[in-house]
Amino acid sequence: MNTNHYDPKAVGEAIDNITAGLERVMTGFANLKSLLAPVPDTSDGPEIDPRDPRNKLENGKLSDRGVEVCYRLFDAGKSRYAIGAEMEISFGAATHRFEAWKKAGGLNREKLSLA
Repeated sequence: MNTNHYDPKAVGEAIDNITAGLERVMTGFANLKSLLAPVPDTSDGPEIDPRDPRNKLENGKLSDRGVEVCYRLFDAGKSRYAIGAEMEISFGAATHRFEAWKKAGGLNREKLSLA
């Protein structure tokens, strides 16, 4: 005699909860992918290349050009994690630049030439 019983409604609700959770995870992955995607150049100026050698000084610190590239990546909505990876700088350095970007006015700051 089989004594195992289950509630079909409870099983259906559990499946719905798992499906909703997976949809949230997939949405999170899509958001992360968009943050890590290359920044398209929408200006008439030079292309933004986070790994351009001109972005760093001999001691490894960001040059003025590198700081401006970093700021333009923030302008484009990139995260500190993404910028750190793209520019090959630490998360701490990216955070420092993010705070400086905000202090300079964020999106409303005066943009410098990349030439």
